[in-house]
Amino acid sequence: MIGIARFLLLVPLLALGACSITRTVTPDPNFAITEPPPPPPAGVISDGAIYSPQTGLSLFEDRTALRVGDILTVLLSESTAASTSASTSTQKNDSIDTGIPTVFGNGVTYKGKNILQNVLEAERSFTGSGDSSQSNSLTGDLTVTVSRVLANGNLQVRGEKIIGINQSAEFVRLKGVVRPQDVTPDNTVLSSKVANAQIYYGGGGAVAEANTKGWLSRFFNSAYWPF
Repeated sequence: MIGIARFLLLVPLLALGACSITRTVTPDPNFAITEPPPPPPAGVISDGAIYSPQTGLSLFEDRTALRVGDILTVLLSESTAASTSASTSTQKNDSIDTGIPTVFGNGVTYKGKNILQNVLEAERSFTGSGDSSQSNSLTGDLTVTVSRVLANGNLQVRGEKIIGINQSAEFVRLKGVVRPQDVTPDNTVLSSKVANAQIYYGGGGAVAEANTKGWLSRFFNSAYWPF
């Protein structure tokens, strides 16, 4: 029995130890680098022309991203701020006085007191207020690759950056659509120019673990806890 009791005591300790293992950030395949399509076999000319885009030299073309697999640097400059405030106050008072009812011209009394006289009063009030504010800021740069060239020439880009510091890791992930006209000559584009942008910033490791509630605390603060 003592051995079983020690085993039952050891199981929660092992579970807590497993929960304390530092989680790292792993690459997301949805933001993985996109490789350019392979060139055609040597000596094969599909259209019979002398010029081939796979072997042509662009002497006067700038070196900005244009094709699948090209890289592009996105300058992150995101800032959001939101604030809401609400206040409600209601009040209602009711009063009803029935006076002194009479029966055949005389009041109904008992021991000298009018027993049919009634005064009804009701008072209700409610006051509520709430405030909410949030602000976020993200600056830096992230180099992504062109994953697809759309029919209108716009570039679908995606990429991620993972930085490990001591026992922690941080990541920045981005996905969206860029117009070639918005790409500057130094092959950069502002994040505000990225359409349908999906920007994720997070981290993992010792700092993230210390800033996260344990599973028991999450249970007591969840909707499943009835009290």
